[in-house]
Amino acid sequence: MKVLFLILIFSSSFFTSFIQPEEPINGQQPNLSVDSKGHIRMVYGYADKIYCMTSTDNGLNFSPAVLVAEIKGMHLGNTRGPQIASSKHLSMISAIDKLGAIHSFVLDHLKGGWKPIGIVNDKPGSAVEGLMAITADKEDNFYSVWLDIRQGGKNNIYFSSFNVKSKGWMANSLVYQSPDKHVCECCRPNIAVNKNKIVIGFRNWIMGSRDIYYSVSNDKGKSFSPAEKSGSGTWQLNACPMDGGGLAIDEAGKVSAAWRRNGDVYYWEQNKQEQKLAAGRDVSMTRYRNLVYVVWQDKKNISIMNMKTRQTTLLGTGGSPKVYILANGKVICFWEDNKTVRFKIV
Repeated sequence: MKVLFLILIFSSSFFTSFIQPEEPINGQQPNLSVDSKGHIRMVYGYADKIYCMTSTDNGLNFSPAVLVAEIKGMHLGNTRGPQIASSKHLSMISAIDKLGAIHSFVLDHLKGGWKPIGIVNDKPGSAVEGLMAITADKEDNFYSVWLDIRQGGKNNIYFSSFNVKSKGWMANSLVYQSPDKHVCECCRPNIAVNKNKIVIGFRNWIMGSRDIYYSVSNDKGKSFSPAEKSGSGTWQLNACPMDGGGLAIDEAGKVSAAWRRNGDVYYWEQNKQEQKLAAGRDVSMTRYRNLVYVVWQDKKNISIMNMKTRQTTLLGTGGSPKVYILANGKVICFWEDNKTVRFKIV
């Protein structure tokens, strides 16, 4: 009986050390990825430090935070902060310092332990705006997009890729330069991949209009198509919206996007009309097969919409929400609330 009692005490202390949805986490700008086994990894920043937490039970419990790295002068806040993507065997985290270097770190799922893997941008100091995104395919290839000032000191869209065989980031390439010399300088670009097809989304700047555009590669990033506009409306704005929206690509290769225009949230699918969803900003989205969810902030309220049922659910208060569809079909959403990270499963 005494041994059984000790086992129960140990088991209780072990399980209560895991983080659950109702527990806030000190940190900012959460991002997440789900690997091929359904394991969730959530990365966030706290001052100059990057932390990562893992769940193996579809988000019911998360492990205690692991320190990935410390980056002096790391960009953090307003969609700036650590990014994460997971493939079959590896996970990658990237983060930008205020001198314009994009740092990257890799995790081997079997061996464990985060290791630095080098600087993504091959032009020193070219990513000073601190805005980027990464994604991964199922073959341990990783793809990155960011705002880069190497063309005349103006922000435009640059790309690079990484794979295990190369053991480093490939030479950077210019995806898009606006005819007005720069894209929107304050909105994070997005990237998504399905098989050989990569889609990059970004907020453009053409004659004062800050609209969402996308460019497609059908050869894993060797070349990209001319940029096309998402949706039909336009937004003339002489200010920074700080909202790059969300992006997805389905199994058939069709592109979809969600973003803010003026004070409203819009959703659009390729070859279809855009839809106005609600008032809001700080837009993110996720898609898996016929399931699409869009999440946004309106004032301080975080809301999520199931695009199939059009049902909207209020999740909590805060900003910078990120959403992902889990292996069990449920949806997990993370957001920042007064420098704490919160999350909820719906």
